[in-house]
Amino acid sequence: MTKPFATVLESSTSLDNKTGSWRTLRPKYINRLPPCNATCPAGENIQLWLSLAKEGKFREAWEVITKDNPFPAMMGRACYHTCEKACNRGQFDGAVNINLIERSIGDVAIANGWKFEKPESDSGKKILVVGAGPSGLAAAYFLKRFGHDVTVYEAYAKAGGMARYGVPRFRLPSSIIDAEIKRIEDLGVKIVCNKQIADLKTEVANFDAIYISTGAHIAAKANVEVKDGAEVIDAVDLFRKLEETPASLPNLGKRVLVYGGGNTAVDAARSALRLGAENVKIVYRGAIHNMSAHETEVSEALAEGIEILCLRAINSVEKGKAFVDIMNYDEESSVLSKSGEIEILQADGVIFAIGQVSDVDFLKDVEGIKISEKNEIEVCKNMMTGACGIFAGGDAVLGKRSITNAIGQGKKAAKNIDAYLRDAGLPAKVREETAIFKKLNVAYYEKDPRTEVARYDGASLMENNVSYSEKTLVAEASRCFSCGNCFRCDNCYGYCPDNAIIKRWDGSLEINYDYCKGCGICSAECPCGAIKMFPEES
Repeated sequence: MTKPFATVLESSTSLDNKTGSWRTLRPKYINRLPPCNATCPAGENIQLWLSLAKEGKFREAWEVITKDNPFPAMMGRACYHTCEKACNRGQFDGAVNINLIERSIGDVAIANGWKFEKPESDSGKKILVVGAGPSGLAAAYFLKRFGHDVTVYEAYAKAGGMARYGVPRFRLPSSIIDAEIKRIEDLGVKIVCNKQIADLKTEVANFDAIYISTGAHIAAKANVEVKDGAEVIDAVDLFRKLEETPASLPNLGKRVLVYGGGNTAVDAARSALRLGAENVKIVYRGAIHNMSAHETEVSEALAEGIEILCLRAINSVEKGKAFVDIMNYDEESSVLSKSGEIEILQADGVIFAIGQVSDVDFLKDVEGIKISEKNEIEVCKNMMTGACGIFAGGDAVLGKRSITNAIGQGKKAAKNIDAYLRDAGLPAKVREETAIFKKLNVAYYEKDPRTEVARYDGASLMENNVSYSEKTLVAEASRCFSCGNCFRCDNCYGYCPDNAIIKRWDGSLEINYDYCKGCGICSAECPCGAIKMFPEES
């Protein structure tokens, strides 16, 4: 009978003199953390689902994504893709287009009607989620997969929260939101819309745990004098009217100013352009490098012809014009101050986008729950408020506000709520070292620039259909370096001068330390940085 390949290799070296005693350094196969995974707020295993996508296994890739994020089609549109900024390939020939790959996989899932598998067991526990935004829906999804009975109360007519009412339709169509929420309902989560809670105390007795995820959907008030005849609107109200009652939008005219420096301000400015404005300016009181808007949003707005006026603060608005204070900025101290100069800007309409706050009045009489001066709910490290069994997360608590971050918070909350209901602790999280660029051997890879797309048409309120074809999806996913994790390229096997690498029948690799001298060639030649040299144990 023919011996397995690995056995043949071992016997072929058994006649040689063993050289392992020469070694001072020992190579080991390790799993470093890919930088894309490390920076994803939703905690996705990006590298794993990219490896499946490049093999054309789109269903399996979607299943891996939705272990951490139930909204790939939404996130492939609304996420600010911090993963791409961290992608090591960005230092080689351009980051992998992770965001568009995720969008494309999400669209394939919707087109094919893929569903989530229902949990096999029922815990008998009932949980209330207050707020059907990204955080609340994510928490509901994970809690249902844990086997709990979940009900979601939503104050508005439709579920989706700020994904629906805070992101314009040219970035995130309603049909995509509806499809991915419907999948969660089909899993067994009950969503009750137009359900406003006046007093949470009346609900506590009916549920074993409660998760508060009401978001931040109330526009912060601008300290600006608005005189009669001026056309003004808050950005949040603008997006809500665009979604529910577009006929009720005010006439913003051809010259529009948007006051603010965040993503909402940029989205509002781009929406104004699509609503017919010919001249759109963003007015921001700070320096441009202090804008909280994501750099991709800013660059896309500039490309569409929107002007950004920095170091200006709107003082008052009247019909047809806005009076603006010119600001001074001290680079060393980062202090802003009024210069005393006033500029008059022509404006038919003004959109205020200086931030949002949470509506938490229904919590103020609940014993133990503390609300900060900024109307944010205070929670401990396991996301529980001061009231036992009541948790909070998403935009309603202190933290970075983005849809992806909200999803990550919803997942974290679900794990903590499940642990609370089981009276168990969460396992300690072990974090591997990150596979940074200098750990890679990029000489192995060939240049293959990423596939760019024109995502938006500046004249349309609807999105461009830019999802990849299956062929392009596979090609773009194949650009992944597989940072930090062996993909069986066999470089170590081919370069080892001592034939100390054992190749098993399933393609996996091992090191025969009897013959390894610790020269480090395998580590140096490993493309993805999956072999590390350790001091030899005495």
